[in-house]
Amino acid sequence: MPKIFEAEDGSGVNACEICAAIYFRPALAIPINSFLDFFAQMKRPLRPLFSILVFTVLAVTLSLRILVHGGYFSSVELENKVVVREQLPVFNSTLLKYAAIDVGEEKDKQEIERLLEGNFDGPGRYRTFASWRKFHHDVRSKSSSSSSGIPLSLRSPMFYRYWLDFRRNLNDWARKKRFQADIMNDLVRLVKHVIDNHYGLNRLDRKYESCAVVGNSGILLNSNYGELIDSHEMVIRLNNARIERFEKHVGSKTSLSFVNSNILHLCARREGCFCHPYGGNVPVIMYICQPMHFLDYTRCNGSHKAPLIVTDPRFDMLCARIVKYYSLKLFVEEKGKSLEEWGSSHEGSLFHYSSGMQAVMLALGVCDKVSIFGFGKSASAKHHYHTNQKAELQLHDYEAEYAFYHDLVENQRAIPFLSDKFNLPPVVIYH
Repeated sequence: MPKIFEAEDGSGVNACEICAAIYFRPALAIPINSFLDFFAQMKRPLRPLFSILVFTVLAVTLSLRILVHGGYFSSVELENKVVVREQLPVFNSTLLKYAAIDVGEEKDKQEIERLLEGNFDGPGRYRTFASWRKFHHDVRSKSSSSSSGIPLSLRSPMFYRYWLDFRRNLNDWARKKRFQADIMNDLVRLVKHVIDNHYGLNRLDRKYESCAVVGNSGILLNSNYGELIDSHEMVIRLNNARIERFEKHVGSKTSLSFVNSNILHLCARREGCFCHPYGGNVPVIMYICQPMHFLDYTRCNGSHKAPLIVTDPRFDMLCARIVKYYSLKLFVEEKGKSLEEWGSSHEGSLFHYSSGMQAVMLALGVCDKVSIFGFGKSASAKHHYHTNQKAELQLHDYEAEYAFYHDLVENQRAIPFLSDKFNLPPVVIYH
């Protein structure tokens, strides 16, 4: 190859030598100053064409070096391995901001403060308290001009003990009520360890090998998933759905009963606070819909042989943010409506995740594999397989929750608010 730079003694360098020197050495192998010194030593002038060629080679080689070592091809690897960088998820920042806003937060705080003061005034709260008094006839409420509303006359030692437990439980729950993405990594300790203790198992940090979350959709009546459901190590059922006469479709095994506190409130009216249709030995876990329901929890917790676990409020807040994000995304990006209209279309501060959604989230935290049954709807199917209900509750956005389930199966990185430290398990949905 002809030499681009040639001295009188015949020595010189060609284009390939320049490229190799620059590309393969850790720093620029031939600094610019060296080229200038070389030019100064040259006694005969360079031809213009060769000058242009030199600077062209320099520019191309330096550009390649920057691309390789500056990051564009930084996924090209060491030790003959190729690592392809994962594309980071892109979330709508406006929707993230709105999803993080708890519209009913201030109202809930005021409600909790009144309850901790012993104020049970108001139609909703008084109905719950009236149910409570049914079992404690010597507890009386009397009118008062004080700001605390209706003070309690604590004349029963039993009620006084319940009252102290109620205040402690409610206060602890309210104190923890904040967003914490890492809470998913604590679910084994908060839930699984309690269940393992109950069943006399060692409190291992390993997760359940497989979990089935059984929803209540009428589409289950078109399936024969009973044996498949029962084959899972952990079977989670929702809101005391009946299984008698439906075993062929929904199975018969129940490891954990997941309910909301509205269900427990109904149970509190029954003799012995009966709320375990799957057997008294099956643990129950629930989320709190209203702070007042801690009265029901306090009373029923003492009558249950199996654990009655309240979900951690940090977990509740994570679920709420995820569902609201999907609801906002569906409302704005797919339906083309404005954010300002969302509240009036979804019951405002009453908007909430469903029991099924939170049961799935729980399974994601305590199971290595998650199977979902009975989630979805059909025009020809009942809303619940065990009832005649067909209408959906407006305070839930089931379409948004179905979009969330889809991402659990197809695109887990699209799910917002989860900590990078938490790895989602594989999920299968059986339709």
